[in-house]
Amino acid sequence: MRNSSLYPKLALQSIRSNRKFYLPYLLALLGDVAAIYIMSALVNDPGVENITPGRPTGYMYVEFFMTVGMLIAFLFSAIFVLYINGFLMKQRKKELGLYNILGMGKRHIAAVLIYETLYTGIAGIGGGFAVGLLLHKLVSLLLHKVMGMPVPFGFYISWLGMAQTAAVFGVLLVVTLLCNLNKIRVSNPIELLHSSSAGEREPKTRWLLTLLGIVSLGGGYYIAINTRTGAEAIMMYFAAVFLVIIGTYCLFTAVSVFLLKALRRNKKFYYKTSRFIGVSGMLHRMKQNALGLANICILCTMVMVMLSGTLSLYLGTAEIVDQQYPGDINVSVRYLPDIQEGETPFDPAAMLALHTAFVESHGYTAENIRTSVETSFAVGQMPDGSYATEKFADTVAAVSITCITADAYASITGETLALAPGEIAAYGIKGGELTVRWVLEDGGELSSTYRIARRLKTNPYYSPMILQTITIVVPDEDALLELWRLQAQAYGTNASQMIWQAHIDVDCTEEELQALEDKYVAAIEDPSFYNVAGGTGSWTRSSFQLRSNGAADIYGLAGGFLFLGIFLGFIFLMAMVLIIYYKQISEGYEDKGRFEIMQKVGLSRKEVRSSIRSQVLMVFFLPVVVASIHILFDFNMVEKLLTLFYLHNTALTAMCTLGTVLVFFIVYGAVYILTARTYYKIVERKQ
Repeated sequence: MRNSSLYPKLALQSIRSNRKFYLPYLLALLGDVAAIYIMSALVNDPGVENITPGRPTGYMYVEFFMTVGMLIAFLFSAIFVLYINGFLMKQRKKELGLYNILGMGKRHIAAVLIYETLYTGIAGIGGGFAVGLLLHKLVSLLLHKVMGMPVPFGFYISWLGMAQTAAVFGVLLVVTLLCNLNKIRVSNPIELLHSSSAGEREPKTRWLLTLLGIVSLGGGYYIAINTRTGAEAIMMYFAAVFLVIIGTYCLFTAVSVFLLKALRRNKKFYYKTSRFIGVSGMLHRMKQNALGLANICILCTMVMVMLSGTLSLYLGTAEIVDQQYPGDINVSVRYLPDIQEGETPFDPAAMLALHTAFVESHGYTAENIRTSVETSFAVGQMPDGSYATEKFADTVAAVSITCITADAYASITGETLALAPGEIAAYGIKGGELTVRWVLEDGGELSSTYRIARRLKTNPYYSPMILQTITIVVPDEDALLELWRLQAQAYGTNASQMIWQAHIDVDCTEEELQALEDKYVAAIEDPSFYNVAGGTGSWTRSSFQLRSNGAADIYGLAGGFLFLGIFLGFIFLMAMVLIIYYKQISEGYEDKGRFEIMQKVGLSRKEVRSSIRSQVLMVFFLPVVVASIHILFDFNMVEKLLTLFYLHNTALTAMCTLGTVLVFFIVYGAVYILTARTYYKIVERKQ
């Protein structure tokens, strides 16, 4: 073995001989490298910083989403590469054992593996950079398109991105090499040579693991379906995901064994040729099948959750913009109705006149003007169904109550409500009454009860569901002011403020509106601006927001999420396809000898194909069916998370989720057709 050129040749020959295993692995490595380089290049591209002058959030969104994407993609790539490397080494045990029997020592085999890793790195990392350079501009175009931002000009090569990507994947390949070398070091040549002939013992029914799986899945599902607000969804989402992942692994390793043994005990089901072979084969190999099936199931779930959630947010963006910015110009003023001595009460009419006069003084017409007044405060939901302003920690839940007038409700919905004094229309309340107990700062207590004259099916006031939300509509501003004063007595200095809003449409272009906003910002620097014609009175904070600016931010955020969901979804989908492909090949070689024996003892070719089809279908579609069940239970939690972005359209989220699942089933079916052919060819190959 003194010929130093022998090891590189053996390494190349080994890769060439095992190309059906290595080629998908190299393609996956190439795709991961390209994806991470592209995201790194987008972060480091100096042209991105200048694409949204005056709106730094554009670059911030690109940087944030691509950085998060890089971290997730690399973490997943590390897990995926180690998983596939383990499969490759398992398939090559016989080959490596033969090298050892023919006189090659472990040092020589290690040299071959080092060259194989070197060739893999050159092909995977180098090819990934080539693909990344080719696709970088196209991906940049798509990203900025969905985010509603202009595309930076020029072609950019990120040498820093290349160095970072090469470093992390180089370290990853070195780790896989060390794992392989360690396996060779502790291996026995005879065991390697006969590893493919080793049988798999029938797994035992592990009752503790079965119980853990049922409890974990039940706990995850319970959290998901009982989540009521966006805040709860944020706090409990990862706990629910963790429980479902544990439950999924237990489901395929222990619960599946329990169910298969139950099917075997059912003589009417079990003693049929296709079922007998399928169930017995799955049962005897369930220990090694379980990990692959669970991984496929989790990947399916991740892809469908990401795509359905981000697609719902993106398609609902126009609705979110309409809700948050009803007018071209949106003015919001916070004020206290009860003022200190010497102060002038806030004058909504004067504030509206000031803004309309400002618009018209620059040659534009203010039209379609809508105003509204509202307030909100937090209460605790008591066990008896009433609400109180004390000891939130001792109550069932903290609740946010938003109060608007009937006029504001009519402006939002176009529907007129006829409410008598003491009556309200309500969203989010069960029963026929709303009772609030006001615990005052001095220890006293007041109680208010309102009859619910109309229960609203949809929430007329859209806000992020940080707390469980109730919206009530009162007859007029006097009733609204009464509620505000009651909560002010209960909360004192922590009391909520009243909010006056005006939404104004202006007949001009977006560029003219931007110029008008700049003039407004310059005008309010003069303290006397709000004191024209008698002044606007006392208030604490005012804001002037353009619909176009708000829409740009919302589209940028939603588009970034959609792009990241598609990008990572593609990576996860690629990994899922390869795991399925390798699983089909692995099972094909394991089943080949078994089916040959069955044909020799009298099983017809038709019966063999029927048995193969039954087993492949049972194994193949089980993960996606379980993933669909996960999606069904996860829907409520995803919907609550979307409310944090002001999306309250349950029908849209449901349609996006259903559409994603259906499309995914079609893609999954196509993968099944392609990979099943490989399995059939291996199993039915003639000697």
